[in-house]
Amino acid sequence: MSYNHTEIDQKWQKKWEEAHCFLADKKSQKPKYYALDMFPYPSGAGLHVGHLVSYTPTDIVARYKRAQGFNVLHPMGYDAFGLPAEQYAIQTGIHPAITTQKAIDNFRRQLKSFGYSFDWSREVSTCDPKYYKWTQFIFTKLFERGLAYQKEVPVNWCPALKTVLANEEVVDGKSERGGHPVVRMPMKQWMLKITDYAERLLKDLDKLDWPERTKDGQRNWIGKSEGAEIKFKTTTDEDLVVYTTRPDTIFGATFMVVAPEHPLCKKINQTTEIKNYITQALSKSEVSRKANEDKTGVFSGAYAINPFNNQKIPIWISDYVLMDYGTGAIMAVPAHDARDFEFAKKFNLEIKRVLEGGDLPFDGDGKLVNSDFLNSLEKASAIKKMIDEIVKRGLGKKQVQYKLRDWLFSRQRYWGEPFPVVHLSDGSIKTLSKDELPVVLPEVADYEPSEKGEAPLARNSNWVKYAGGKRETDTMPGSAGSSWYFLRYTDPKNENEAFSHDAQKYWMPVDLYVGGPEHTVGHLLYARFWQKVLFDVGLTSYDEPFKKLAHQGMLLGPDGEKMSKSRGNTIDPDEVRKNYGADAVRMYICFMGPFDKDKPWATTGIEGVRRFLERVWRLVFDDSGKVVAQDLPIPSEIEKLLHKTIKKVTEDIESMSFNTAISQMMILVNELYKLELKPRKVIKLLCQLMMPFAPHMSEEIWQALGEKGFVNLALWPSYNPELVKDDVITMGVQVNGKMRGTIEISPTATEAEALGLALNIVAVKNQIPSGKPDKIIYKQGKILNLIAKT
Repeated sequence: MSYNHTEIDQKWQKKWEEAHCFLADKKSQKPKYYALDMFPYPSGAGLHVGHLVSYTPTDIVARYKRAQGFNVLHPMGYDAFGLPAEQYAIQTGIHPAITTQKAIDNFRRQLKSFGYSFDWSREVSTCDPKYYKWTQFIFTKLFERGLAYQKEVPVNWCPALKTVLANEEVVDGKSERGGHPVVRMPMKQWMLKITDYAERLLKDLDKLDWPERTKDGQRNWIGKSEGAEIKFKTTTDEDLVVYTTRPDTIFGATFMVVAPEHPLCKKINQTTEIKNYITQALSKSEVSRKANEDKTGVFSGAYAINPFNNQKIPIWISDYVLMDYGTGAIMAVPAHDARDFEFAKKFNLEIKRVLEGGDLPFDGDGKLVNSDFLNSLEKASAIKKMIDEIVKRGLGKKQVQYKLRDWLFSRQRYWGEPFPVVHLSDGSIKTLSKDELPVVLPEVADYEPSEKGEAPLARNSNWVKYAGGKRETDTMPGSAGSSWYFLRYTDPKNENEAFSHDAQKYWMPVDLYVGGPEHTVGHLLYARFWQKVLFDVGLTSYDEPFKKLAHQGMLLGPDGEKMSKSRGNTIDPDEVRKNYGADAVRMYICFMGPFDKDKPWATTGIEGVRRFLERVWRLVFDDSGKVVAQDLPIPSEIEKLLHKTIKKVTEDIESMSFNTAISQMMILVNELYKLELKPRKVIKLLCQLMMPFAPHMSEEIWQALGEKGFVNLALWPSYNPELVKDDVITMGVQVNGKMRGTIEISPTATEAEALGLALNIVAVKNQIPSGKPDKIIYKQGKILNLIAKT
C-alpha cells in the first residue's frame, strides 16, 4: 500500500477537528504553556512559505508540550487592518471588510491544510468590532493616564498613499509598501507617551529570554545617555540650550548646529538663502535626514557665547540635527566627533583638539588638553568636574536623555480603528465610556484621504456629529490591535471585558513567541509598552508579555535570493503540499538547517524528506497494506539507539534544534532497515517522536498499530538513562597539558586501564620513555593528563 498523503492529511485533520483535540482547557489543573506566532496580515495573495517557516516550529513545540502533559494555548488570528485592503478599495470600490474577510477565509483554509494544531475557537481579527471595542477601551486608559495627547508634529507624509507613515514604515525616504516618495509636513497627530516608560523598557530587557541582538536593538533604539544640559547666551534675545554627553569638551566647541525647526531660527534675520534651506530641509523625511551622508547647512548669522571663556561660537542650521532628540541643538566639537569633523571640513570651520590621542577626529578617552581647569584629567573625572561647575554657576544641569520618541498614533485613512474620542465645542476632549463602545467604522463614499491629508471619515458628516462636539476622524495605526492581541487570546469570547483577570493571570506571559527580527523596534517594543501600562492600570498581573522570543531565519528562493514575485523565485505552499504532502513540507522546513539561520528552498531537499517518510511507511506496511511490525524482543543495540534517539529528539525540540532531531530519527530508521523483522514497540515509539513533525502519518501508523486514541495526545516517551550511556568513548590523552593522541575506552574505566592504553600511543611513549609519569590527572570519561618532568 502506497503512502497517500492527500487522503491521510484530510482524514486526520477532520478527526482532530471533530474531537476538538487542540482546545486549550479553561479549567485544567495541568501546568500551562502558551506558544504563540506573530499573527499575519491576511493579504489577498494568501499564505506564503515564509509563514510556514515561522508557524511550523511553534507547532512542533506546541504538540510536544501537549504530549508532555501541559495545557497548551496555541492560537491564531489576523492583523487585519492595513493599507493594502484600503488601496484595493480605492482602486475597485470594494469595501475593505469584504476583501479582508475573503483573505482570512483563505488563510484559515491554508493553515488547516498543513495540520497546525491551533485552537481555532480562539481566533481573533483586529478589524472585528467585537475585538476593536477593546482596543478603543485600552486607548481610553492611555488617555486617562496622560499617555495619549494631540500635537502638531512634522510627519512622514506619503502623497501617493495619502497617509502618514511611522518611521519604521519608511525605507530610504520611500514608503515600505509600494516604494513611494515620502516627505515631511506638519500635521496635528495623536501621540502615545512611550517615552514615559523608556527606563522601564530598557531595564526590564535584562529579565527576558530573548536573542541578544534583539535586546541590543531595543537598547539602541531607546538610546539612553547621561550628560548635561548647558545654556548658552546668544547674540539674539533667545538663549540656546544644548544637551551633550561630553560636557568636558566644551573648550573644543567651535560651532553650534540647530535643527531647521528650532525656535531660534525664527529669531534670526532670515536671508533668502536661509529661508530656502529651511524649506528644503523640512521637506525631507526624518529617515533621509538621518541617512544623509553629504552634510548640508547654512550659517544663521548668530553666535553663541561660550560661558567658560566668553568666545563667540557661530551658530549653523543643518538638517542632520533633529528637533525631536535632545534640545534640537548641538555643541559641535569637530576634533572629537566624526560627523562634526565632516561638517567643519566642508564649511572650513575651526577644529580644536581638547583630548590627547590619535589622529583627528579622535573620539577616545584621552586626557584633557587646552581645557583650562580640566587639563590632565581623565574622561570620567573631567565630565564630573565640568557638570559640577555647570550646576554651580547656574548654567545647566545633569541630564539623562533617550533617543526614543513618542509613538505617532494617527493615520489619515479609513481602514483602521476609530478613536473613541469627541472634540467638544469648548475645545476640550473627552473619551467615550465603555457602554458607548465600540465606535464602529461608518460607511463612506470615498476611501481616499483628501489632497491635504484630511481623513475619509471627515466626509461622513452625520457620523462626525456628536452631542456638543465632533468625533475624531483620524484612525489608529495597524500596530494598535497587534499591541495586545496576545491578551485577548486568553479570553476571546468575553463581551464584558477585554479579558478576565483570572484568564490572563493563568495564561500569561507567553512562554514562546516566534516571529521575524524586523519587528524589534516596532511591534515588540509597542507590545511591551502596552503590557506595562495595563499592568499599572491593574488589568494584568505581569509587566512583560513575552517570556521567551525566537526569530526564525529567512527562507530564500531556490536561487539563494530573497523570495519576491518580481524575481519569480516564490514557492506556492498549496502546490508543494499537493505534490509532497503536509508532513513532508513541515519536516523539510525544519530539516533545511538551523531554525534561526537563513536557508534556500531546494526541490531536491523536499524530495529527500518525502523519500524518508515513505521509508518509514514501508517499515510498517507491506505492499498490500498489511502491518508488518511484530511484537518481538528488541535487539540490545537497537534498544540503546532508540533510547538515545528519544533523548536526542527531546533535547533538540527543547532547544529548537529541529534539523538535528530529524537527523537522529533518520539514523534510527536506517538501523531498523537492517533488521529482518521490525519490533512493534520501536515503531510505536518512533511514531511518537515523529508526531510533532509529521502528525498526519504518525496518526495513521498509530492507528494501524492498534493503539488507542490520538498519538497527538499520547504521553511523550521517556528514556532510560542507563541505556543512553556509551559503552566506549573516545578520550583525549595529554602529556604536560598538550594533546598527544586519543584512546577508545569505557567511560567507567580505571586509571590503570586508561594509563595502559595511553602508553601504547607512540607520541605519548616518546614523551615518557620510562613509562612512568610523575603525576597522573584522570577524570573518568573526560580526560587523561600525564605529567612528566623534563
